[in-house]
Amino acid sequence: MRATHTVYDHIVVGAGSAGCALARRLVDAGRTVLLIEMGGRDDNPAIHDPGRLWELWNSPQDHAYTTEPQWHASGTQVFWPRGKVLGGSSALNGMIYVRGNRADYDSWAYQGAAGWSYDEVLPYFKRSEDFEDGASYYHGAGGPLPVSRNHSPNPVTTAFIEACQDYGIPYNDDCNGQDQLGVNLLHRTIRDGRRVSAWTAFVEPVLDSALLTVMTGAAVTRVLVDGGRARGVELLREGGTTQIRCEGDVILSGGTIGSAQLLLLSGVGPADELRALGIGATADLPGVGANLHDHTLAPVVWESARPVPHGTANKLEAHYFAKSDPALSVPDLQPLMSHLPLPVPDMNVPEEGHGFSVLAGTIRPLSRGRLWLRSADLTQAPALDPGYFSEPSDLAAMVRAVQQVREIGEEKSLGDWRAREVAPGPYVRNDAEVAAYIKRTLLSYHHQVGTCRMGIDRMAVVDPQLRVHGVAGLRVADASVMPSVTSGNTHAPAVMIGERCADLILGAQL
Repeated sequence: MRATHTVYDHIVVGAGSAGCALARRLVDAGRTVLLIEMGGRDDNPAIHDPGRLWELWNSPQDHAYTTEPQWHASGTQVFWPRGKVLGGSSALNGMIYVRGNRADYDSWAYQGAAGWSYDEVLPYFKRSEDFEDGASYYHGAGGPLPVSRNHSPNPVTTAFIEACQDYGIPYNDDCNGQDQLGVNLLHRTIRDGRRVSAWTAFVEPVLDSALLTVMTGAAVTRVLVDGGRARGVELLREGGTTQIRCEGDVILSGGTIGSAQLLLLSGVGPADELRALGIGATADLPGVGANLHDHTLAPVVWESARPVPHGTANKLEAHYFAKSDPALSVPDLQPLMSHLPLPVPDMNVPEEGHGFSVLAGTIRPLSRGRLWLRSADLTQAPALDPGYFSEPSDLAAMVRAVQQVREIGEEKSLGDWRAREVAPGPYVRNDAEVAAYIKRTLLSYHHQVGTCRMGIDRMAVVDPQLRVHGVAGLRVADASVMPSVTSGNTHAPAVMIGERCADLILGAQL
């Protein structure tokens, strides 16, 4: 796809969850938009089949990042799949729709992100949504993004939900409604048995608009800044370098890794570090790349006492929200159930159909790390160090999550399905042994955020209007702007950020 205008109103870099929503709303408002994606078209059949989602890891549609060794996790390096395709990571994710907790957004506002409280962002969630149950105070209908329920769960999933209730975790039909606590079948971005990514939801329906140009296979090498204002981008495509200009804002929606990396390559970041790489400093912003954090997982796997049927939807069907400490005001745990026996490093797990798993997960990390450039070469991935468990309380919460999941696995409702626990297994019992197991088997929940943090302090990268401090005409709109990660999966909040960014640009307000 080639540029069809000499100068655009807006350039959006990155066709992921936020970028697709943003581009659509700008086009709807009559603006000319160039949407640039480093990856290619979403023509891999595995993207559209919910049951094939794990085939996409390490595929041509995956950036396939790996963290630095995590020294608070026994030196483990953690794999981070990230989308390199139209739809971004929404074309690779588990299709789970979770908005997070009211407290997440109220906390953002309390920290200085005016306009981002829960009551202020709820209308943007509702605008994008086409909820299966119809419109209500908490849900929208008729929006581009379908949110569906699972009407045919695997029987072992049903037993797991009952076991959670045996344990004392209440059933909650809608974790995106009034209260987040409890266990439920996932809300999913699936329609008619097919994944609906941000690309297919927001952009495909307007592809024939003369206002929209989509460019794939294009790597933006830097933002063009002249006189303190972003004027366009330079990109590498088909072996050649091109500069494209816009009259309005350049918006980076490359995700927590991509947007921070592009700012740094454009001279926006810690000036001394950039100069050491031969990059001239456009704006000295020490917060670019800082505040990197993520949700964590560790697998608990059982051998089944009888065959587990194949699933009819995606490989993930249920989750629950709970507190590692009853004194907490909000949940900090989100274990995720699969009817498959998931792999565990250096351990033998049953074959598919002969086991099931729960990924013990935490969702309120205090640990923070950073991202930094290894060189001024765009093709070299940046260094990624989320600092997992650098705050001991995060490891303590993970230990509690694993132990709680194991206890649920022993409840009577799973008795007909449970043969034995395979991982961590019978030789891992006390909290110290569980902590060692967690460090060795550590997984990402794939919810990295924070590297272009929104705020008003000196470490903030963007202001509450998502404008980059010190560079006019440049904004960031994706999960990188989150001051702190939301309590749950990050696709829905990223879409909301794209929706809200469009209104900030347009001067509109829901």
